[in-house]
Amino acid sequence: MTSKNPLAQSELLETAAALEANYGAPLEIAKAIMLDSLDDYQTAFIKASPFLCIATADGQGQPIISPKGDAPGFVKVIDQNTLLIPDRMGNNKLETFHNLIENSKVGLIFFVPGYKETLRVSGHSTIIKNKEALAYSKVNGRQLDVGLLIEVTKSYFHCGKAVIRSKLWTNEYQPEASIIPSFGKIISDQSKSGEVASAMDELVEHAYRDELY
Repeated sequence: MTSKNPLAQSELLETAAALEANYGAPLEIAKAIMLDSLDDYQTAFIKASPFLCIATADGQGQPIISPKGDAPGFVKVIDQNTLLIPDRMGNNKLETFHNLIENSKVGLIFFVPGYKETLRVSGHSTIIKNKEALAYSKVNGRQLDVGLLIEVTKSYFHCGKAVIRSKLWTNEYQPEASIIPSFGKIISDQSKSGEVASAMDELVEHAYRDELY
């Protein structure tokens, strides 16, 4: 009796040789633009970027990805191998920070609105507390003193195919509002808090309005 699950017939690519045999050789130009420090083009891109995602993993290798966003320039380029990322207020779960205490390796991907290409950066991160170094990130009188110091070990631009396919900077794939419920309703249902969705929506709007900085 054959399985009705089509995934049961999958071929597993479990070795580097099996994986590479399924694809062509990597483009030489793609390998050539992989750098071990930030050049002027990459530095300009980071300074123009208001949004990035940061990937970390705990001591057992379990990964998470966290978004970070602020006005362009919020990630400070100290030098060709050093970045500083301020830590804004959040939910205090500190998943990224806990991971970095166990495993300092980090991956970043920077976005610039309207640009198809992205910038990928890898390295090691240290959590620092330094009010003077983070003074540039002060907003609405709120002084930050904790941030991530990134030691860059690899950096390269990623081509725009994924952004083009996703139509990320257009409204073409934007769903109708009814398809995805409000964040307040999602929190209410998932947390089983007993709070009505409208009350949770008010809390979310308060946080978005009054607790960004």
